Amino acid sequence: MTDFIAIHWLDILTTVLGLLYIWLEYRASIALWIVGIVMPALDIWLYWQHGLYGDAGMAAYYTLAAVYGYTAWKWGKGDKEELPITHMPMKKYLPAAVFFFVAWAATYYILIRWTNSTVPLLDSFTNALSFVGLWALAKKYLEQWFFWIVVDVVCTVLYIQKGIPFKACLYGLYVVIAVMGWMKWKRMMNEQKTSEADALSAN
Repeated sequence: MTDFIAIHWLDILTTVLGLLYIWLEYRASIALWIVGIVMPALDIWLYWQHGLYGDAGMAAYYTLAAVYGYTAWKWGKGDKEELPITHMPMKKYLPAAVFFFVAWAATYYILIRWTNSTVPLLDSFTNALSFVGLWALAKKYLEQWFFWIVVDVVCTVLYIQKGIPFKACLYGLYVVIAVMGWMKWKRMMNEQKTSEADALSAN
């Protein structure tokens, strides 16, 4: 047991932090960004050890992006109110799709050119889609959950293949929570609209 923990302690720790992160995201709590700084910083080490260089690079990006996410949620409206949950505007889908494919191709090239990654196609895919998902999360778009569902399914399979069992279980759980999160955020968004309508009618 001691040897097992000694081998997998970093996997276990980041999994626990990951559970806390997804729970805070489910609740649409701004505190998720605080955990979002610590967890990916540790993930850099974990992924690098297992040859997931694309994910290690993505974890470094997550660490920095968490600062942006916090400020966007906290002061995104410009009046020191937290950003409301909204639908992703239709005009954003095409630029997001173009960015995704460019990021996928660029990350894939980096992995096959400068690393010994054994899963460059999937590793670069999850990285590219995670860029889009994190941007949508920072904007507090409801549809961010759909991006994460795809990422989480692929990552679950990938981490099983790479021998990171706890992380694989975490991402399998993420799939379920992402579906629940979408339903909760949709309900919260509708409640926001009702509250805003009531406030306008009262005036």
